[in-house]
Amino acid sequence: MRLNTLLGTAAVSVALATGAYADDGWSLKEAAAPYSGTTVDVVFLLRPGYEAVEAMLPAFEEETGIKVNVIKHPYENALGEQVRDFVAGGDLDVALIDLVWIGSFAENGWMVPIDDIKAQYPEIIDPDLDMDDFFPLPLNAFGTWNGVTYGLPFDNYSGLLFYNRCMLEEAGFDGPPETWAELKDTYGPALTKDGKYAFALQSKRNETQSADSFARMLWPFGGSFLNEEFRSNLSSEESQAGLKFRQDLMQYMPDGIVAYDHAETVNGFAQGDVAMITEWSSFYSTVVSPETSTVAECVEIAPEPKGPAGRKPALGGFSLAVADQADEKEKAAAWLFIQWATSKANAREYLERGGVPARQSVYEDPELAETFKFVPALVESWQNGVPEYRPRFAEWPEITEIVQEWGTKMMLGEVSTEEGAKEIGDRMEAVLDKAGYYSGDKPLAQ
Repeated sequence: MRLNTLLGTAAVSVALATGAYADDGWSLKEAAAPYSGTTVDVVFLLRPGYEAVEAMLPAFEEETGIKVNVIKHPYENALGEQVRDFVAGGDLDVALIDLVWIGSFAENGWMVPIDDIKAQYPEIIDPDLDMDDFFPLPLNAFGTWNGVTYGLPFDNYSGLLFYNRCMLEEAGFDGPPETWAELKDTYGPALTKDGKYAFALQSKRNETQSADSFARMLWPFGGSFLNEEFRSNLSSEESQAGLKFRQDLMQYMPDGIVAYDHAETVNGFAQGDVAMITEWSSFYSTVVSPETSTVAECVEIAPEPKGPAGRKPALGGFSLAVADQADEKEKAAAWLFIQWATSKANAREYLERGGVPARQSVYEDPELAETFKFVPALVESWQNGVPEYRPRFAEWPEITEIVQEWGTKMMLGEVSTEEGAKEIGDRMEAVLDKAGYYSGDKPLAQ
């Protein structure tokens, strides 16, 4: 990217965000004036999308007088740190919400609905907020619970197929597989040889196993964790087809794949040892940078393959919401920060710095697809995803532990897919029963 392009874009973003081009007189600076000097505490993850907005923060702080205090945590610690803070009535003013945390955060009253913010602070609502500009899938999945919208999508991902064009061409292929079956039956045998492998599926026993491996094989084959009655659907014909397919696909993956987390999977691809991976869009910058990838010139991106039920890619990411525990000034300042960080005006700069915005308008520029190869596949993937890719209720943290344990045992061949599915199903239903879903104490919402 040329420096003058980035600087020019940044100048336009700041001008738009501060209202310099607004016809209605609203400006960020004037809206923030009553809250100048307020500090907003927010948890950030150690990921490129957070580094991107952190690099943009000086412009926001200078314009508003609001200080954003960033508290950094690895993903594995972020939920626990936030929960402890909210339970204790601590200092966090912004809730960072993962797909699978929103049910818990909403049911515990830790977030303020956006409609309440609009009603209480109408003067700080950007006229160009344009909620309809967010892709409906991320807005629903990451920001909305049981019909109420709390958060604005921030640092959103989709599972994409990263493939090594050079390796595929050498094997006689002029493009990536369209279906999972084609990947296994046609590409698998041709690309797995001489210490190289056709595919790697990150499957380490943590959320990677339950979300990136186990769940990835349920939905494209027509399966799911639960049926409409909130009973396990893992023993259904469709779910079993997906789980058995995963076992069959392992013959074309590196030895020890069950210990691969994202880092090992991305590195295997970046070093040219693996021809294809299905990974989050946020890893794009890693595999196309010559500093971190030996195959940068060969990298291409496509949507995840289709299964019998169509294309159902992995869905990940976050939203930002105002924390209910914040005082009145902090709530207003927190909203101004969230609104700014996820705005249409800043979406392009955020993208260019390494983030992945969920604004539809930013992807309408055809030049972006030339600079960021993942854009067309990302936009396509957000058309027909599954909001409950992982169930979003408060009990998921307990259920994911069960899925991780028995999903790993399946892959290692310690239990059959049928035995593992029954064990997960029985234990999952016990958790849901104790929580009150079957007695009617809780709505069947995920």
